[in-house]
Amino acid sequence: MSPTAYALGVIAALATFIVVIELLRRRRLRERHAIWWLLATALAVVAGIFPNVLVWLSKALGVMLPSNLVFFVSIAVLVMVCIQHSAELTDLESETRVLAERVALLELDLLSQREQPTDHRQPTDTPEDGDATA
Repeated sequence: MSPTAYALGVIAALATFIVVIELLRRRRLRERHAIWWLLATALAVVAGIFPNVLVWLSKALGVMLPSNLVFFVSIAVLVMVCIQHSAELTDLESETRVLAERVALLELDLLSQREQPTDHRQPTDTPEDGDATA
């Protein structure tokens, strides 16, 4: 790869790193989600600044081309992000189901309270049939 391509890779990784940090700072991204993106950007910066490390690592792992190792690690990070999101989605679905059940019980309770007859009659001035005095 040319030095320009490595420089563009480092710039893109640093820009991604800055965006992730900014999202963390603004509380738009939680730490447990950011860890994978920070890991990916750190690896991209190291690979861009020290390309020989990537070549050495690919030879040590038996990977023919360093770019194949980059793709493999990138896909692995994305799979980890998907697994993490799937686990959190499962938790949220369970929580939503519990909340929906609670709302249904509250609505049922409210409906049963509305249907109960209440005895709020005002006393009348007319005497009942058995109370007539003439």
